Amino acid sequence: MSWALSQPLEMEFVLAAVDNALFQAKPEIWNGDQGSHFTSPKYLERLQREEIKISMDGRGRAMDNIFTERLWRTVKYEEVYLHEYASPKEAYRQLANYIRFYNFERPHQALDYLTPAQVHGACKPHALAVDSTLTNHSTLF
Repeated sequence: MSWALSQPLEMEFVLAAVDNALFQAKPEIWNGDQGSHFTSPKYLERLQREEIKISMDGRGRAMDNIFTERLWRTVKYEEVYLHEYASPKEAYRQLANYIRFYNFERPHQALDYLTPAQVHGACKPHALAVDSTLTNHSTLF
């Protein structure tokens, strides 16, 4: 439902990204890993306040996050590994273009060859607004 990009992964950025995602939609389950950002009381409180079930990947629990892992594999192989970005701003723009393509143009076999936008009823992609300090963009993702 949302994505964000930042060079340093600082806690305030992570919390802002969580808030932005929650503004877009409220999932039943939120999957993350066991890194320090995702186990911090501030992060967990944000999700618990919204009564969202929290799932954290751990040894032997790969299936919890299979859809997210598959998405990032696709992003890496179809976009990131094919380009050498000259700057974080360029990386952001290219990723934003790819995510727009992924959601609004690329048919998905698992969705009967429809796009996520068609399945979820989204009309058009959101306009990009690039901020040089915190690149944050919401989309159907």
